[in-house]
Amino acid sequence: MTDALYHAGAEPARFVLREQRDPHIVEAALAEDRGYAAYALGHLEPGLLERARFWLADGAEGHGVLLHARGALGRTVCVVGAPAAVEALLALHPGPIDSYLSTAAPEHLPALRRTYALSHMTQMQRMATSAVAFRPVAGDVRRLVGRDARALNLLYASDGAPTGYGPEHLERAVYFGAFEAGRLAAAAGTHVVAPHAGVAVVGNVFTHPQFRGLGLAERVTSAVTSELLERGCSTVALTVNPTNTPAVRAYTRLGYRPGAFVIEARVRRRDLAGARAAWRRWRARRAAGTPGIEAISAGRRPPDQGGHA
Repeated sequence: MTDALYHAGAEPARFVLREQRDPHIVEAALAEDRGYAAYALGHLEPGLLERARFWLADGAEGHGVLLHARGALGRTVCVVGAPAAVEALLALHPGPIDSYLSTAAPEHLPALRRTYALSHMTQMQRMATSAVAFRPVAGDVRRLVGRDARALNLLYASDGAPTGYGPEHLERAVYFGAFEAGRLAAAAGTHVVAPHAGVAVVGNVFTHPQFRGLGLAERVTSAVTSELLERGCSTVALTVNPTNTPAVRAYTRLGYRPGAFVIEARVRRRDLAGARAAWRRWRARRAAGTPGIEAISAGRRPPDQGGHA
């Protein structure tokens, strides 16, 4: 058997792929669920767009979008769309050896596992709000700035994980903190701030174990969300463990609404995936016969091909 992808017992699904540099076209391809696609949409922002590459796949079985990006926090991959389209995209463009999967749907797992070994995988849920839905709460919080970096690192380290946030990170992102007896007791920040793209992602919400149950996380999340909406981000999303009932309730009180389930994981490209992708790209470009276009047939591989993490 060849390395070609195919449907078991059916004709292959044919997809046409193109790297897309027009942010308006990419935004339209991601418009169906802005909360789910928030990370990808955020990379349309000037300053992030230059460090991102988008590929689009179109075929009779659906559409897909693939993002590979590099930034201050490392390399990121996001996949959006029909599973067969995502498989076609990853078959040709697996990206760097190591990356962080910040957005994938559970139904993308078979295609992801053919290309990557996955570790530290979690299933989370996106929640999102808007200016109309948001319900802020009052509280004594303040914006964190560069000089607060040491206090923020100490707060996050109280959970046992080392952190290394610098002053430049706090100045570039949006972080708010709540203080108790002069000590930083809770904080919330952002993963993506993209007002030109109209989207932002809240993250790194954390309360020191000694101060939990006081509503501090809700206050700082409210302050960050208010700031993002004021900056023109019409969609503000976050990711939560759906089993974390207190967090889900707090975000719901703020006007966040549950959305799609997402997979996050560390990914490492499987051995030979890069070489096989280069060969597939050569064949796909010959099959398309048009510069800048790739054509590939993709679907389910036999059970004995492509291992699982």
